[in-house]
Amino acid sequence: MATTSIDRDATASRIHDWNEKDRRGPVLRKRPGLLDETLRDGLQSPAARDPRLEDKRALVRLMSRLGIDAVDLGLPGAGPRAQADVLALLRTIVDERLPIRANCAARTVLADITPAIEVSQRVGASIEVSVFIGSSPIRAVAEGWHLDQLVAHTRTAITAIVAAGLPATFVTEDTTRSHPATLDRLFRTAIESGASRLVLCDTCGHATPDGVRNLVAFTRGFLRALDVDERVQVDWHGHNDRGHALTNALVALEWGVDRVHGCGLGIGERTGNTPIDLVLLNLHLLGVLDPSRHDRHALVEYVERVSAATGVPIPASYPLAGRDAFRTATGVHAAAVAKARAVGDLDLADRVYSSVPAHAFGREQEIAVGHYSGRANVVWWLRQHGYEARPELVARVLEHAKGQDRILADEELHALARG
Repeated sequence: MATTSIDRDATASRIHDWNEKDRRGPVLRKRPGLLDETLRDGLQSPAARDPRLEDKRALVRLMSRLGIDAVDLGLPGAGPRAQADVLALLRTIVDERLPIRANCAARTVLADITPAIEVSQRVGASIEVSVFIGSSPIRAVAEGWHLDQLVAHTRTAITAIVAAGLPATFVTEDTTRSHPATLDRLFRTAIESGASRLVLCDTCGHATPDGVRNLVAFTRGFLRALDVDERVQVDWHGHNDRGHALTNALVALEWGVDRVHGCGLGIGERTGNTPIDLVLLNLHLLGVLDPSRHDRHALVEYVERVSAATGVPIPASYPLAGRDAFRTATGVHAAAVAKARAVGDLDLADRVYSSVPAHAFGREQEIAVGHYSGRANVVWWLRQHGYEARPELVARVLEHAKGQDRILADEELHALARG
């Protein structure tokens, strides 16, 4: 019987999963928290345009369907337009009772913090205010900063947020290249001033998984030493300069952070942020998400909406949402998929040449025809489009395909079939 669910037990007899060898206990120690940064950090991408307000509203609704815990609505201190959008989005969350918390970014200056407080007061809803400050020695050299200045800015910022009755989150930029003595002093100042969350930032995409483990372990140990590990939570915010962003986010969750940040399609400055859609994809495949809370069927729609709203195209080979994610023109691969589909076994068809079950996320395996194709590709395409797969027709199409240097378009195949 065909299935469209992610049934890990049903596939266990078909797949020997080396990922699970020597695993002890659950994959994650706690429920994974997620903060979507698409509408703030993601829009720092030079390739992205600022979406229309209605597109931002649509994205927040999709984030809610996906079970994302919080959304960064923007940086209201950036100017009147940014503040107006944050205000409108917060009202949307409140009016539509969306199950997602509001977050705003700010520098550790009152000029940034005050607009976020004003938005919260005008709507009558809480906003988590995340204040960020550079903490690495290289940034201090570039800016001419001294640690005492950073401490003073931190204390002033966190105190102002807490005085307004809002949750305060403290963000150290470039944490993965910061000295532990500096982090110790800044973290202490933030916590003593009332911060309830620390964000570890891989601002320049410097960290490897080893760096993630070391930094998370240091931070957790620091919080335990202060006896505040039960009330102060820890986030991970990663970038993709070395291509480690997705892996680092999953490692951070496995090592005990409470929440990871990311952006739809991985958009963001330079090479982008952690792709939050791929974090969700992997968490679904690991079986750690509650399907009643996290609608996996909204994932492809979400990525497509991010792309349309920001003008950033989805790469053809992008996992899950890419045009070629479930498309093959290779003869051997196509033959295996076609055989599974012919007997109505969708799970087998989905997994024989893919680790992601396409139907579980609203997509399906596709067989194309090109110069790497075999007879199975042509037969499948013809039957799918209502043609009789006569031997002479199959041979003619295949001969034409072998002479090309690309995949044949459907229009070209229709012409050959009719000819």
